[in-house]
Order: sequence, then structure tokens, then C-alpha cells
Amino acid sequence: MQDFVAALILGIIEGITEFLPISSTGHLILANERFSFDDPRFAAMFDIVIQSGAILSVILYFRRRLLPSGEKVRRKQVFSLWRRAIVGVVPAIFFGALFGTFIEEHLFTPFVVASALFIGGILLILIEKQKCAVHITNAEEIPLRTAFLIGLIQCLALIPGVSRSAATIIGAMLLGVSRVAAAEFSFFLAVPTLLAATAYSILKHGAIVGSHQLLVLAIGFSVSLLTAYAVIALFMRWITTHTFIPFGWYRIALGMAVISRLFL
Repeated sequence: MQDFVAALILGIIEGITEFLPISSTGHLILANERFSFDDPRFAAMFDIVIQSGAILSVILYFRRRLLPSGEKVRRKQVFSLWRRAIVGVVPAIFFGALFGTFIEEHLFTPFVVASALFIGGILLILIEKQKCAVHITNAEEIPLRTAFLIGLIQCLALIPGVSRSAATIIGAMLLGVSRVAAAEFSFFLAVPTLLAATAYSILKHGAIVGSHQLLVLAIGFSVSLLTAYAVIALFMRWITTHTFIPFGWYRIALGMAVISRLFL
């Protein structure tokens, strides 16, 4: 029963935080201190695999832009968007394979998460107040070179607490992409990025999965899917009239709270 409760809570946390610029990995690391599983290898796999629920929520929400159907012109736009997402994921695959194990063993700590949340919050506020010049207003129009650069910036999110969505959104905005297009491309880029991370985890930990673990994963997957879908819908409405500054303040407050708990 404890495992099912943990799966439910962690699935909700994953669904809420995956696409907001507040770091899902960081929140899961903090949550795992209270809600986790007896087998640390399964816990590590669970944190990655439930992201597939969030991936599916992106595909369902943006299905008209991500799935090739209809007239020829729209299919061409879909393939163009996927090409940009694939180009953007290449750096993460390379650096993830190179440094992934080291990062998991040495940086998955509350202090690293809190520090990254705090610093990232400050940067998010400063960049929003800077009002970057906008040259690109549509995710499909992002040049391949820019997509690759966004992918390079995404690699900062290998450090827990940085936030993949924060890194890609901030990076895209600094490169002249509008806030809405940056958020959309962050969602699109998440699909191949998280699929690669999930495949890596299954290959690494798949042997430990039994019937009980499969049920736990199914609960986490389903809850993450439903929660993430709702969050995407709300988030896309939010950014049309609001900035990311509130998320920056949230990151700073959470980072300070965790650091205070660690040292006081």
C-alpha cells in the first residue's frame, strides 16, 4: 500500500512540475526523502519512467501540430517541427551518455537541487525584466542552428534543480524566440528528450521490474499523464498574459527553504 501512495504522490508532483520552469527532477529528489521505494534502483527508474506519462500528455495536447495527418502543407509543418526537436535533443543525448552516471551519483542531493533552484530563480527574473528582443514568434520557424543551441542550453538541466523547461525557455528567449513559442518548443523538445531518458532507464533497470513494480509504474504513469495534461492547458493560457517571474520567486523561496532546513 505504501508503494501505491508514493506512486500517486510522485505522479502528481511529476505531472505538475515537468513542464513548469521549476524542475521536476529537483522536486522528485526532495519528495523522495519522504515518499520513496525500498529498492533505490526501482526508485531511480520510477522517477524517469513516469515522465513518459508527461510525454504522452504533450502529444495528446499538441496532437494537431505533432501528428502528421490532413493536408500536405500541414504534414510538412509537422515534419519540420520534429526535425527541429530531433536536432535539439542531440546535445542532451551526447552529454547525458557522457556524464549521466557521474551526475546521478554525485549531484542528486538536496543541497545541489536547492542551489540550482535559487540561482535559476534569480536568472529567470532578471531575464524576464530584461525584455529580450523577439525575432521568432512561431516554433516551426526556429532555425535549425537555433534549435541546436537551445538543445545545448538544455544540457544544463542535467544538473538537478536547474529545470529542463526553464533552461530551454530561457535559452530560447535569449536567442530571440517569443515567450509563447519558447514554451511550445520546450514542450516539443521534451518528447524526444524524455523518450531517450526513459529508454536509457529501462535498459539500465528493466530487469528489476516485476508485477508489483509494473502496477506501481502504471499508477505513476496514469496520474502523471492526467496531471501534466491539465497543467499544460493552464500554462499555455497563463503565458499569453503573464511572465515567468512568479515561478522565479517560487524557485528562490523553495531553494532558501531547503537550504535553511539543511543547515539550521
